[in-house]
Amino acid sequence: MGRWQPDARGRMAKAALELYSERGYEQTTVAEIARRAGLTERTFFRHYADKREVLFAGSGELEERFVRAVAEAPEPAAPIDALGVGLDAVSELFEDRREFARKRQAVITANAELLERELIKLASLSAALADTLRRRGVAEPAASLAAEAGLAVFKVGFERWVLGSEERGMSQVMRESLDELKAVTAGA
Repeated sequence: MGRWQPDARGRMAKAALELYSERGYEQTTVAEIARRAGLTERTFFRHYADKREVLFAGSGELEERFVRAVAEAPEPAAPIDALGVGLDAVSELFEDRREFARKRQAVITANAELLERELIKLASLSAALADTLRRRGVAEPAASLAAEAGLAVFKVGFERWVLGSEERGMSQVMRESLDELKAVTAGA
């Protein structure tokens, strides 16, 4: 079954995304994913709790990187600027993954269960960002409002970045989206 081949986790993620795109998420089984990746179901379950987690496995790393960058932003930075530092940091995670991100987003958007899971992960990220801002000395409700605004920039920027017509890097799209938010809140 190819257990000796490297990157079992990556091969399963690729196989799952291909099958979800071809057949649909609900019609795809773990056995089919494992087979396409050249692995066993047992190996699949060593890496993922279920077939949903193939699509969400990187959320912990995303949250950790975003939170760490906001926490380590220069001390005098305004909350929204600290979040901008975080947006730059998470953009680096996606540099060479645009095609995967496009396919993943299409699969998630087409399935209510996956969309709900995505929203739960984003809510967790927002809470973690608000907590980080509070530790930086930002009072409530400013910490929660800034975290939600930063998350909105991430969601809008990400949706723009995965568009087939978008060729710019994610960091550039995120910064442009952040500048748009600043312009809106400044009344420009």
